[in-house]
Amino acid sequence: MSVINSDTIKKDAGSFLDRLGHTLTQRPFYHAGGWLAFFVFLVLMQWRIGDFSFGLSVASEAINVVFYIIIVYINLLYLFPQYLKKGQYWTYLLLLIGVALIFTPLKLVLKYFLFSKVGSIQDDILNNLYAYFFSTFLVAALSTVGKIMIDWIVQNRKKTVTENESMQSELRFLKSQINPHFLFNTLNSLYALTLKKDDKAPDIVIKLSEMMRYMLYECNEPRVPLKKEINYLRNYLDLERLRQRKGIDIQLKVNGNVSDQMIAPLMLIPFLENSFKHGVNANIKDGFVVATLNVEPRAVHFILENSKGSQMPSQLHGSRPSGGIGLVNVRRRLDLLYKGRYELNIRESPSTYAVHLDLELAPAPIAELPAQTVGSAGESKNVFR
Repeated sequence: MSVINSDTIKKDAGSFLDRLGHTLTQRPFYHAGGWLAFFVFLVLMQWRIGDFSFGLSVASEAINVVFYIIIVYINLLYLFPQYLKKGQYWTYLLLLIGVALIFTPLKLVLKYFLFSKVGSIQDDILNNLYAYFFSTFLVAALSTVGKIMIDWIVQNRKKTVTENESMQSELRFLKSQINPHFLFNTLNSLYALTLKKDDKAPDIVIKLSEMMRYMLYECNEPRVPLKKEINYLRNYLDLERLRQRKGIDIQLKVNGNVSDQMIAPLMLIPFLENSFKHGVNANIKDGFVVATLNVEPRAVHFILENSKGSQMPSQLHGSRPSGGIGLVNVRRRLDLLYKGRYELNIRESPSTYAVHLDLELAPAPIAELPAQTVGSAGESKNVFR
């Protein structure tokens, strides 16, 4: 029972502190706190520097602060939004000076009669008329500077939040396009094989099932283990080998240590999709797709070269023909997720199309994944020599 009471007390205390924190961060409370701190500062300065007692300093500065409050809120609630924010700078400046000229004499007259029996205060008023006006105007001007700074901070914060929300929304949209794009291409191939009653159809279903499980259940995070992404690429190329005609050279070579590095999901697959859709499938003669992934502790270098059909589009350079959604998306995703941390080079010739992507990753490696080759053609080979 005592444990329950202790937990209840802690919960109530935490709830109270939360409510207190929320209340104290409301505008009236932090404004009041600011004015109170300013008042204490003025009293201490007047008491130490002037010839007045502590009680007299409190009374005198209380009047000053009341007039400062009036002038500041006239400025913030009326002059600032009605004139300064609308670009009427000179009008605003003249009105601010005018307000100071009106309220400074009112304050001095009030203090003069309230402290009629205190000659030192009356002498201070008569000898420092310009100083009183300047201090009033300075407080109003400082409130303007503070308001401008706060508005700037708020606008930057809103801009940052908006940009982050826009980026996340765009990433979700881009990613949602990748999955149906791949599924559409694969189901077309599966449909063609089932019509022929080809024995390869069940293998394709199994591979597709593994890939869809990865896309549906593991690609919802912003980063996935590089190991799983590589396994996805292998499954994809195995599937392509099953449905491609004989003689097509398909290879994937992985070099380096693959451990706990993380990568944005489905970042490399659009390049392979493009190689088959617009490269190998467009060739009449035997074609090839050769991919090499060189893995470093904090980076990967993806090199892909494929045979090129005469109509293969250069989608990464801006055009967007039908079926080219994947590569357009990967360029945009790279800009959003790896801005300043990637380099993408495209090399094109009459017969080949090559992609070289350098991407910064983390963290450092732990275990080594031996180099492997996917494909029916004997030994793997380097893309760029």
